[in-house]
This record gives sequence, structure tokens and C-alpha cells, in this order.
Amino acid sequence: MSTLKEAAIEKFLDAEVRRRGGFTVKLDPHGYKGIQDRLVVLPRRILFVELKRPRGGVVAELQRWWQARVRTLGHEAHIVNTEAGVLKVLDGEVPEG
Repeated sequence: MSTLKEAAIEKFLDAEVRRRGGFTVKLDPHGYKGIQDRLVVLPRRILFVELKRPRGGVVAELQRWWQARVRTLGHEAHIVNTEAGVLKVLDGEVPEG
């Protein structure tokens, strides 16, 4: 059973992105309720990431809508709830969600 919190996944994402030469921006949802938590900027790649805690993290319908909207515009949008999921996204693999 995992005891990780969403904040731990967020910290892992930030550290891994920095290790890869990029940075993350915590998005302010003011006026954009449900938009992904983080904008991830890597060399030659930008993606949006919604973070959830490993157990019990619920994805709202509006968050799914934003994920689809961002993808429709040709960008990556992912929902991640584990450190392994973070690595898959950053490696270009598509995790569940």
C-alpha cells in the first residue's frame, strides 16, 4: 500500500524535470477551473500534467475535459498518480489516464 501524497509526486516530478534540463510551472487555475496542475517545459517538448495522489485521487470530469482540449490543440496532457507514471510520461510513454 502506498502512502505517498500528491505533494510527494509533485516534488518528484519537479526534481526529475530539473534533472532532465527543464522546469515546471504550477498553473494558477483562476478562470480555468480544472486545468492541469503543472506546465512542464523540457528541451524541445512542452506538456501539461495533472497530479493525483496514488490512492483515492479522483479525476473530475472537468479535468478530463481540459486534458482532451489540450490534446485537441496538439499538445501532451497527462494525469499521473505515481512516480513510475511520472517517469513514463517524461520518457515519452503513455501511462494510464
